[in-house]
Amino acid sequence: MTRRQRSVGRAAVPLSTLSFGAAGIGNLFTAITDREADQAVHTAWECGYRYFDTAPHYGLGLSERRLGRALRHYPREQYALSTKVGRLLVPQDGTGRDTEGFAVPATHRREWDFTADGVRRSLEASLERLGLDRVDIVYLHDPDDHADQALDEAYPALERLRAEGVVGAIGVGMNQTAVPARFVRDTDIDAVLLAGRYTLLDQSGLDELLPLADERGVGVVNAGVFNSGLLADPAPGARYDYRTAPAALLDRALALKAVCERHGVPLRAAAAQFGLGHPATVSVLVGVRRPEQVRDAAELMERPVPAPLWAELRERGLLPAHVPTPGQAP
Repeated sequence: MTRRQRSVGRAAVPLSTLSFGAAGIGNLFTAITDREADQAVHTAWECGYRYFDTAPHYGLGLSERRLGRALRHYPREQYALSTKVGRLLVPQDGTGRDTEGFAVPATHRREWDFTADGVRRSLEASLERLGLDRVDIVYLHDPDDHADQALDEAYPALERLRAEGVVGAIGVGMNQTAVPARFVRDTDIDAVLLAGRYTLLDQSGLDELLPLADERGVGVVNAGVFNSGLLADPAPGARYDYRTAPAALLDRALALKAVCERHGVPLRAAAAQFGLGHPATVSVLVGVRRPEQVRDAAELMERPVPAPLWAELRERGLLPAHVPTPGQAP
């Protein structure tokens, strides 16, 4: 399943079913070495990952630099790469550490900028860090509080870059559904990177966004499939959307795990594959930083998940009856 490909946009950008989220190699939460980052990317290639996603935000450019360096070993036409715009990196005194979750020196500050000029400046800087002359997809990154400017200024700039051939496809990446649905409805974007809103615990993406994306031919890259860890290892203290999971959600995750175990399937495998049941979903993006994590995710995508497992989840009220599952039309 890792090597299978679907495509997005008029340029038919091919995406592997399993994709590499590169925040981890930007030192998300904890630091890793350059060598460890290289090993993670090289292992991903061996396992069939052919779509890699990064952003300036990830480690103040560190993720882009590491990813670009590692991918230089491979033919450019054999992989797809996406980055994001909306946060400019402005140099500053490098004393102190980054305060937004990355274990890096505070050499830059992030400055929100969804102007047309900001889009071009951000992408030019990303290309320099990546060591590339083009990227396949550019997403508007978390324009939650800047939706109007992103629509009125940033989106037309991305549309021009797509027309110029600088990028193959354009989209928006967020962990909510309302603003992406607005983009799908009102613009000609090619893709949505949706984090945590179409999982075994949260199907809010199905309310409007995914059906609309399917209708408009917009590909959805499904990220955050473990909801920050609760669906990977449900236990007291586990995180859900970056916070300690409430008791009710922990109980639900444990019930999901029990059903999966009765069918001989790890909960993580069901969680990873669940989103592919919707026809709008083109890839599952997992955040990985070490070779063993890379291999584990690839193995999860290859584990058979029997139809009776999905049926029991419905019977027990753990999945609504209308939610599509892998192997079943919606």
